[in-house]
Amino acid sequence: MLSTLSISNYALIDSLEVDFDKGFTVITGETGAGKSILLGGLSLVLGKRADLTSLRVKDQKCIIEGTFKLDTYGLQNFFEENDLDYDVSTVIRREILPSGKSRAFVNDTPVTLGVLSSLGENLIDIHSQHQTMQLTENDFQLKLVDALANNQKRLSEYRKGLKTYRKAEKELQNLVDVQVTANKEQDYNSFLLEELEKAPLKLGVIEELEEEYEQLNNVELIMEQLSKGDQLFNDEQIGVLPLVTEMRQSLSKLVDFGTNYKDLYERVKSVLIELDDVSSELQRLQEGVEANPDQLEQVNNKLQLLYNLLKKHNAGDVSELISIKNELADKVFETANLDQKIASKTKEIQEIESALEVQAIVLREKRNAVTPKLKKKLESDLGLLGMPSASFEIELSASESFTSTGKDELSFLFTANRGGSYGELKKVASGGELSRIMLVIKAILAKYEKLPTIMFDEIDTGVSGEISNRMADIMKDMSGDLQVFSITHLPQVASKGNHHFKVYKTEGKERTMTNMKQLTTDERVVELAHMLSGKDLSDSALAHAKQLLNSTQEV
Repeated sequence: MLSTLSISNYALIDSLEVDFDKGFTVITGETGAGKSILLGGLSLVLGKRADLTSLRVKDQKCIIEGTFKLDTYGLQNFFEENDLDYDVSTVIRREILPSGKSRAFVNDTPVTLGVLSSLGENLIDIHSQHQTMQLTENDFQLKLVDALANNQKRLSEYRKGLKTYRKAEKELQNLVDVQVTANKEQDYNSFLLEELEKAPLKLGVIEELEEEYEQLNNVELIMEQLSKGDQLFNDEQIGVLPLVTEMRQSLSKLVDFGTNYKDLYERVKSVLIELDDVSSELQRLQEGVEANPDQLEQVNNKLQLLYNLLKKHNAGDVSELISIKNELADKVFETANLDQKIASKTKEIQEIESALEVQAIVLREKRNAVTPKLKKKLESDLGLLGMPSASFEIELSASESFTSTGKDELSFLFTANRGGSYGELKKVASGGELSRIMLVIKAILAKYEKLPTIMFDEIDTGVSGEISNRMADIMKDMSGDLQVFSITHLPQVASKGNHHFKVYKTEGKERTMTNMKQLTTDERVVELAHMLSGKDLSDSALAHAKQLLNSTQEV
């Protein structure tokens, strides 16, 4: 419920703060007094886009603030999903800056215009000519039928299933798309994989093969140098080993003459052991070296294969080739298993579709059960509003595809005249008839689901006094379940309000300002008298106004 509205520096409003209460609130005022300005300001709080024309004083910002009591709205999840602090008394603030930019806040937390608009839809329903056209839309008509059928919980469960169904359909299409692409690439990927699998891919393989290649390619040089080294070690005349052996034998004769000689002997002995080991290694290497043209060719082929693969795959080293091989193996495997995945996903969709079909049928059965009651209620209530011959044809038929409301197509036809031809509302109903139909529908919805605050903007335009009296009764009856506002020019409607506000203009020396105030009982009598007879008050007008107000309040 809207409890407070504060507006500053907006259009003709300098500064305004008004408190509202539950029940039926009427707002009156002369044409041009600024009732539309009030609505415009309220719309900004609810998320409507703004521009610099909103500013009264162009170099100052406009601030519009609304306080809402949310204890019965069930909006905790909305606040949680949008990271907002929930408060039973929530303050929404909208600021329009001189630069043209605007900012929005919910309980002092900045929000986007999208979030504000979504929240606003749950707070106030401003009835206007544009909204009346919603009446002609199939989804709105189904909403009415579902309210009577108590289908809200069923629809919620159905929509969860539909969301899963749509997701599964998308996943299936993605699998099919992947399969089409994969089938085109499968042969090539398999060829690349086979090529990499045949290559000796392991870390360090290129370095090992390059070393082996150099050894095989220089075998004569290696054999020559190893032989020369063996000769230098073992020649009887000048060989290293005979000479060092002779040196060891000489020093062995001195070991008893002191530690210095003994240490020197031990060092030469160690050197001789190491040299003997080196000589043995030279001989072993000599025995293992031989020319092998076939092995050289094999090593060279392996190296060239690896070099070519590195270049072909634009890889920096063998580890990258291994990664590419693994990726190709995954692709080939996935492609080979896509048929199974597609079959599994298709089965899943069929199962979800079967469940949705059952839910859609239940929705249709519940809807069909209440359409006679809805037809009777609409025609009866419209009869009280001066449309005694109003008649509806409401029929449901199965549609081919799933929608957010099930699998139903609703035929909602209307005629205002006895014996007239039925047609779609937007084609056969006048603006005044649509307004009355919408009022009746809102009244019905208020009995079956929790509606936000409703503000009717001159819904009674163009109707007679008696009919407007009945329209006021409907709005007042609705206010027992929710907060209802009515902007009206008719005294019959204004007299029914629990609370009465007047919008008026005051003219200063330099500018005109729009103001709003709540009327006392005496002020209401005067206002109603003006609405009955115009500016010139007469005793009879005042008496009529007092009688109208008293009779209404007694009821």
